[in-house]
Amino acid sequence: MVRTRFAPSPTGTMHIGNLRTGLYAYCIARHFGGQFILRIEDTDRKRNVPKAIQVIYDSLKLAGLDFDEGPDKGGSCGPYVQSQRQAQGIYRGYAKKLVESGAAYLCFCQKDEPEKKSSRSKGYNPCRFLTPTEIKSRLEAGDSSVIRQRIPESGATTFNDRVYGSITIQNRQLDDQVLLKSDGFPTYNFANVVDDHLMGITHVVRGVEYLSSTPKYNLLYASFGWEVPEYVHLPHIVKEDGKKLSKRAGDASFQDLIAKGFLPEAIVNGVALLGWAPGDDREFFTLEDLVRDFDIDRINKSKAAFSIAKLAWLNGEHLHKLPPERFHALAQAYYPEKIKETCNTARLSRVIQSRTAVLTDIPGVVGFLADLPDYDLELFVHDKSRSSLESSRKVLGEVAPLIKLMVKWDEEAFRTELQAYIARTGLKTNMVMWPIRIALSGQLTTPGGATEIADILGKEESLRRIARALRRLNME
Repeated sequence: MVRTRFAPSPTGTMHIGNLRTGLYAYCIARHFGGQFILRIEDTDRKRNVPKAIQVIYDSLKLAGLDFDEGPDKGGSCGPYVQSQRQAQGIYRGYAKKLVESGAAYLCFCQKDEPEKKSSRSKGYNPCRFLTPTEIKSRLEAGDSSVIRQRIPESGATTFNDRVYGSITIQNRQLDDQVLLKSDGFPTYNFANVVDDHLMGITHVVRGVEYLSSTPKYNLLYASFGWEVPEYVHLPHIVKEDGKKLSKRAGDASFQDLIAKGFLPEAIVNGVALLGWAPGDDREFFTLEDLVRDFDIDRINKSKAAFSIAKLAWLNGEHLHKLPPERFHALAQAYYPEKIKETCNTARLSRVIQSRTAVLTDIPGVVGFLADLPDYDLELFVHDKSRSSLESSRKVLGEVAPLIKLMVKWDEEAFRTELQAYIARTGLKTNMVMWPIRIALSGQLTTPGGATEIADILGKEESLRRIARALRRLNME
């Protein structure tokens, strides 16, 4: 069975690169009918952020990435938090086995000693050649030590990556990495290998920055006699200027994008396309589409450029396809209170749904409904509609009494009334609709036409705005 894992560190928000790793691991597992595991890697205690684990849970839930095993679900391979696994002595036990087999050794060098520096000169780290008697003496003296991996002095390590192909690294280029720190906590690299094996992970999905460390992982697998998983290394995500996308640089996280009005499903769609393509010209994907169509061999080696404009377009596509009632529920949170008190927001939501790209755009788009802006009368002048100040004054003056007499008030009734007026007067439709829309909105562009805006505002407010426009036009 295919088993993948998402193993984030609880260091704060869920950044885009992290979300993509989790998404791809999820899609691979689900595509093959396998299992998706959540593991929390919290052994770097200096970087851990309180409550960040809850952020991970919340982010995965919002993204729709349900996991089969994890800290809050349990499973046969628990615990699923590395600090809890460390407390059980799991890593120390396996590190001890490596020391006993000669694949690792105790190192007593202090951090400020030059011997600690990475080098493949085997005589550079004297601890590599300590005798059992010398080691015993240092331990009895209470000297602090770490456990380092003993990299072979010659030869090369070859591995295959599903994205980057076959890669060979000369062993002399690899350093004797620390596996177990002096405080008993494992390093990231060592814990990953142990946990991936014990949890039966078949496909390891991670960023390309770990590609160069993979030979060391494989040497560990070989030292234990364990089967090596399939590797899927993902290309860097960069900004449009080519710089690497990084949460440390203040780039938007998953939570930031949601706060900026993007739908979780649109973010997932956008993130999926950062390094993967379906092989055709499709760009709109639901999570179910991604699971069905995801192909590891379609992951690109090239850097993926994150575009907020492209994400906004995708977000609009997702918003436009939402059931109207769900869009209305989302939009309600962005309507100013005055609009919710005075306008037909259900009608408003129907009007703006097909015109909205990002939810946070809504207040700016509908603001004129709450407060009519101070507009320039020149807006009434429009050559294409043959509208002028004089013709606008005439149309508004004749339409206002008709509105007052209307009993039924909705878009259809108002449109019918205006169509009858147009038929009687012989005026062009645009010549009538243009001044009404300007009077009602005070804007050159609006989310909807004259009759739609009138329906949203209601009869009394529509009349008030037309009367105001007439007063100003009559003063010209």
